Amino acid sequence: MTSESCRNGTERCNEALQKLEKKYDVVVNIQGDEPLIEPEIIDGVVKALQAAPDAVFSTAVTSLKPEDANDPNRVKCVVDNHGYAIYFSRGMIPFNKSGKVNPQFPYLLHLGIQSYDAKFLKIYPDLQPTPLQLEEDLEQLKVLENGYRMKVIKVDHEAHGVDTPEDVGKIESLMRERNLS
Repeated sequence: MTSESCRNGTERCNEALQKLEKKYDVVVNIQGDEPLIEPEIIDGVVKALQAAPDAVFSTAVTSLKPEDANDPNRVKCVVDNHGYAIYFSRGMIPFNKSGKVNPQFPYLLHLGIQSYDAKFLKIYPDLQPTPLQLEEDLEQLKVLENGYRMKVIKVDHEAHGVDTPEDVGKIESLMRERNLS
């Protein structure tokens, strides 16, 4: 277990890494709220980080369902033309001036998996919390606000995050259907 002083999963990963005897180049964090993440996605975020020497962090996104567009538990992401994160938000991004979800736009849902460059992971806890990170309560924003780059891969994944107590029953049912329980 990690200490209660860790403010988020990235800090917990750093603390766990410091306790290990071995050295690692890349550390993967699969958040507990993403229990059905596929092995190919894990491999994908690691390979994306290794292939992007200017990135210190990588993550995955998938298509956002229109009905999840306004759910603050579904973190949205926008990326640039080279596959690097521009921003993450609990709100709808991009937000068009009509205020309505555009069913033709490819909105992206952030998945609960990250890979980190182990050297960057060691300095992350020393970076001061940032205004956007604190406002959105998203640790990825501290990385971006401090000028670091984050590689993003798009995957075909039926996201079933566990964000509320009601989600637990849904996941348990899906796991039984897939013989994963």
